[in-house]
Amino acid sequence: MTPIIDGVNSLLDISIVLYMGVGLVLGFMVGAFPGITATMAVALAAGFTMTLEPVQGLAVLLTIYVTANFGDRVPSILINTPGTPASIATTLDGYPMAKQGRAGLALTISAIASAIGILASLVLFAIAAVPIANFARDYFRSPELFALVVFGIAIMIGISSKSMLKGILAGLFGLMLGTVGTYSATADQRFTFGLLELVEGVNFIAVIIGLFGIAELFDQLLTHRKNHTRPISSLGRWWPNRRELKQSGRATAVGGAVGLGVGLIPAAGGDIAGLIGWERARKASKTPDAFGKGSIEGVAASDTASSATLGGSLTTTMALGIPGDSVMAVMIGSMIIWGITPGPNLFSDRPDLVVSIVGIMLVATLLALGLSLVRMKGMVKLLDVPQPYLWSGILIFCIIGTYATSNSLSTVITMLVFGVLGVLLKRMQVPAGPIVLGLLLGPLAEENLARTLAILPTRPFFEVVSPIAIALLLLAVLSIVMPAIRSARKPRAERASLAESVLDTESLEQIAHAHDELAADPDLLTSTVRTEKKNPKEKK
Repeated sequence: MTPIIDGVNSLLDISIVLYMGVGLVLGFMVGAFPGITATMAVALAAGFTMTLEPVQGLAVLLTIYVTANFGDRVPSILINTPGTPASIATTLDGYPMAKQGRAGLALTISAIASAIGILASLVLFAIAAVPIANFARDYFRSPELFALVVFGIAIMIGISSKSMLKGILAGLFGLMLGTVGTYSATADQRFTFGLLELVEGVNFIAVIIGLFGIAELFDQLLTHRKNHTRPISSLGRWWPNRRELKQSGRATAVGGAVGLGVGLIPAAGGDIAGLIGWERARKASKTPDAFGKGSIEGVAASDTASSATLGGSLTTTMALGIPGDSVMAVMIGSMIIWGITPGPNLFSDRPDLVVSIVGIMLVATLLALGLSLVRMKGMVKLLDVPQPYLWSGILIFCIIGTYATSNSLSTVITMLVFGVLGVLLKRMQVPAGPIVLGLLLGPLAEENLARTLAILPTRPFFEVVSPIAIALLLLAVLSIVMPAIRSARKPRAERASLAESVLDTESLEQIAHAHDELAADPDLLTSTVRTEKKNPKEKK
């Protein structure tokens, strides 16, 4: 019980409450502004938390991570624009509900479903994390750890891009970046080109802020088009009645089950879980035809599924050291800088920290739920903030946050270089996820491979390389080869991502039809949407 008491006691410090308050505000703002992802926000905040104590820093980062899952539903429902990729499926039924004058109800159901999904995922973490960590600690040695890293990178390659070749190239590029600097085994310097700034390797924070923050900022600057659509301001009633709660119960259960399962797959994020959860709930519903037209079940299922991935992602991150999504990749980088290494040994070395992490996410979920249930007219006004002001603020904080990590201009230059590179990769549809994972886990894979190769000449092969390692390597190969074969057999126009390959053709057509129907006739919005002010002399 001592680790539990110690972990809870560390959260009773007033500074933790203040840092969680900062994360709460930032998380809601991040979600509410379309185009600013949780990964971007956590990467940016990571630059400012390096000087904090680990629990204080995690209070900021984890609260942003949790709260963004509530805030991103606001633009999805009110302006049909996902605040983050995790809320893509919310637009399918959330915006039609808002068109019908039920925006407040959609926001309430969304908040409740998101809270249920996250709380269920924390239960999964509490149940599964320790057994997984104990198993890994007992049976995972250098060969197994190397195979696990390869498997994690292979999964992210398969999920992140429609083109398997582009995903593989991104992963290899990330692994190459991981070799820059001093090799720990021999203290040799590699690919430093005589630059002192590269002796310790490429700055991880600079890379992730560049790829996820600056790249997104530059891309929005280049593709910006003035949008005259205004958020729906007629929110209607907020609280669901008993019939509506009962109606959304089955959809919440189905979406939660999907989210918990998808969350345990490394690199499979809330966007994939949301779409799959929406489709599975539609099949289980008594009124499937209502989906895509303002179904309360569709909102409940998609938001529960996308939010329930958080606990699964946390489980693979903390128990195995393999980030479950891009946000957790940033989290691992921050923890390593604090001197903490996620993985099986974390549960024996710092069990109190694990308890603190769960406590932070639990409290953050409850606080975010309470804030979401308040009738916040201000959240609607946030969507009217001119984007140039937003871009300026993001750029300034990106520069300051990156500089703060090393007090060196070279780090800022690295960030800007990877920002430009990120834009080019985005235009070529090359995913950034495998690059980050390769950079983060490449040194770990190399170190364990070197140990394995050093032991092999002295002992029989199957005594060194266990069936677990062989199975993981086979799964890694299959996760790349099988989708590539299936994709190659289809016409180029029909090649799909993982989410599209899991969904059936009917569901894909219904999703596409729902989006097209919403975008086709802007006149449908005039009764509930604030439009541009007209000349008062004009006839109404």
